Amino acid sequence: MIAKDIEQIEEEDLQALIDNSVLERRTMDYKRSLPRMTDSGKKEFLADVSSFANASGGDLIFGIIQDSETGVPKELAGLDIGNVDQEILRLDNLIRGGINPRIPSVKIQPIALSNSKTVLIVRISKSWLSPHCVTFRGHDKFYSRSSNGKYPMDVTELRVAFDTAGKNVERIRKFRENRISNLFANETPMSFYESAKIVLHLIPIIAFDPAQRCDVQKIASHRDKLKPMVCHGWNYRYNLDGFLTYAQDREGKAYSYVQVFRNGIVEAVEGALLKPSNAKLLIPITDYEEELIKSLPDYLSVLKALNVGLPVFAFLTLFGVKGYSMGLYKRHWFREIHKIEKEVLFLPEVVIETYEVKVEDVLRPIFDAVWNACGFPKSLNYDDDGKWHLRC
Repeated sequence: MIAKDIEQIEEEDLQALIDNSVLERRTMDYKRSLPRMTDSGKKEFLADVSSFANASGGDLIFGIIQDSETGVPKELAGLDIGNVDQEILRLDNLIRGGINPRIPSVKIQPIALSNSKTVLIVRISKSWLSPHCVTFRGHDKFYSRSSNGKYPMDVTELRVAFDTAGKNVERIRKFRENRISNLFANETPMSFYESAKIVLHLIPIIAFDPAQRCDVQKIASHRDKLKPMVCHGWNYRYNLDGFLTYAQDREGKAYSYVQVFRNGIVEAVEGALLKPSNAKLLIPITDYEEELIKSLPDYLSVLKALNVGLPVFAFLTLFGVKGYSMGLYKRHWFREIHKIEKEVLFLPEVVIETYEVKVEDVLRPIFDAVWNACGFPKSLNYDDDGKWHLRC
């Protein structure tokens, strides 16, 4: 895989593959021409794409000629494509309709060459839904990759793949539950407010891979993007788990922090917004939604800068909230509707499959669930067109 965001790849990067005689490998495959329109050509293309998703991900590059004997790339020839957008749509539709389950993250990027031709790069991320099967025309085969290219998976490999996929998701959910238990017992990175808390977890699917490690100093270099929620000034320090930013009161107690773990997990905890107001237990939902919408893009940008692989599972948890109700704020008055019946709200996760997301859309199912717990059908901060703005 070319070590750049796919949108930033230029002709010079492709020419460097030729100049440096970079051979195909597990994460890169060269093709002289686009997939043929025949059934066999389409199956071959889908086998290539699914093999990357089932292995480590990679780039499928169309428009490079290789030496037929050595496999060394020898010419950046490019492709004569009449309508690039139409060709991208054809390939995208083929992937969507010919592989099951759907691969979460596939990008197709055209690169214009100085010879007026085009290279197409299909970038496939390692999939958390693997294994993926080529189902086109009843093909029904699974493929993976080695350094020698794609190959059909055998029964043992399939059994391991299915088992691993389920265990990864289970590990993620178990981590969240354990962290909430620790926080509930006030086992926090530093002395914290004894109040109801809002907890955001961002957990990459690869976090529990033994090889997944983030350089702590590199995390620290992005500390300006790790501002704790609901604060103006904050401090930071390294700790055993990784890197911590925090805001505290004059007594030294923290009311908001962001912990970035060495494996790329982000835990953001906020304990001021849910403090009782005039002895009333209220969720100031406008402030809470607005703060998450402001903070999430920054946290995701840090994971992207650290090259943490997608997808990322986003979890929101409210705990210590039994007896709380929705605080609808209009013209400085509150109105109580329905009290939350549970001490801990484990809100349903959302899966972030690309770093270029609109956070209002990502967070909407979570916000809706909080309003549901308080007796409402959905978040009232979204209009009829699904756009977020403060209405309460």
